[in-house]
Amino acid sequence: MKLKQLLLIVALLAAVSALVFIVRRPAPAPSADARLGQPLLTIATAENIAEIRLTEAGKSLTLNRDPAGLWYVPSYYDFPADFPKIARFVTELAETKLTRLVTTNPDRIERLEFKDTHITVLNASAKELTAIALGKTSETGGRFLRFGKESKAYLAALNTYLDLEPKNWAQTELLTLKPDDIAHIEISFSADERITFKRAKKEDPWTASATPAGQKLKPDALAPTLNTLTSLRFTETTDLADANALAAKPHARCFQIETFDKKILKISLGRKPEEKKIKPPVADAKTGLAALGSATELAQKSATGTPVEPAKPLAPEFETIPAGPVFVTLSHSDSTAPINTLMAKRAFQIAEYSFTSLPQKSADLFEAAPPTPSAAKP
Repeated sequence: MKLKQLLLIVALLAAVSALVFIVRRPAPAPSADARLGQPLLTIATAENIAEIRLTEAGKSLTLNRDPAGLWYVPSYYDFPADFPKIARFVTELAETKLTRLVTTNPDRIERLEFKDTHITVLNASAKELTAIALGKTSETGGRFLRFGKESKAYLAALNTYLDLEPKNWAQTELLTLKPDDIAHIEISFSADERITFKRAKKEDPWTASATPAGQKLKPDALAPTLNTLTSLRFTETTDLADANALAAKPHARCFQIETFDKKILKISLGRKPEEKKIKPPVADAKTGLAALGSATELAQKSATGTPVEPAKPLAPEFETIPAGPVFVTLSHSDSTAPINTLMAKRAFQIAEYSFTSLPQKSADLFEAAPPTPSAAKP
């Protein structure tokens, strides 16, 4: 056979082999799982959330959004919720993607420790948008999870902490004012001394209703006070009949604020002051005649001519009872303001610094005025 014919036959066989391979080759394998690379929550799902339920170790927490779009904490006296904290939580779910399908084997799923840790989100119609069960943390990082009770376990780079303490989800900020919103402020320094400070516009200097002779208001004297009062946050709440809250009221200092839009807020801050008390005498302390000794001891001293010294009076001992926690009470001229409702539910405790950083006496706000220039001599 000639070489040319042989080459032609080889080329023909190669073409036939290629055609057979193309015809018989297997179809490409389908994707392992359509969820891989997808977030735990889509943006559309996140926008429709009206309820979040968290459960872990037998504890549970529910956060709700009302028809007006405001979040609140039902298990903490229906307090407004900390929206930034909720937003961070939802954002983490929306940004976390499934990285791997771990297993569909029921025995292996059992070993991933899916117990009672769940994240469930629902819409306004109480329809479940998604339910995520969390398992143990992977040794290589991330968390095992599955959706509902599906027989699939995934791995995601999720490190979120489920905070099941209701108070931690409550909004601690008590006022939404800014210092620039304030036109008037009245400060009570004592029962007999109240001074009102005013300004016509936020950029204008403050004027005082009473300025000591030879004094003037310090530049920016009110800035620390306004910053403190407009950034009040509670650290704890107690029952309205709490003994510490009741004891604080007689010692409260009052501030009245009026905003440029004519809203009036009254703020009272106080605490039971530190107290010194005489310690009761110790039960076995010897006083009076007993301090001189027993009858036998007295007889021996008399027989030997030893003078019997009169007993010295015991110096009283004092104990110091620390000052109580600081409580704040607020009232808003708008009867529909949420703060009025909150104040009717609980007593609000604030940080000690928010109380002690306020001016304690009017002299703290004033300084010596420059001398008046004398009239020019003729």
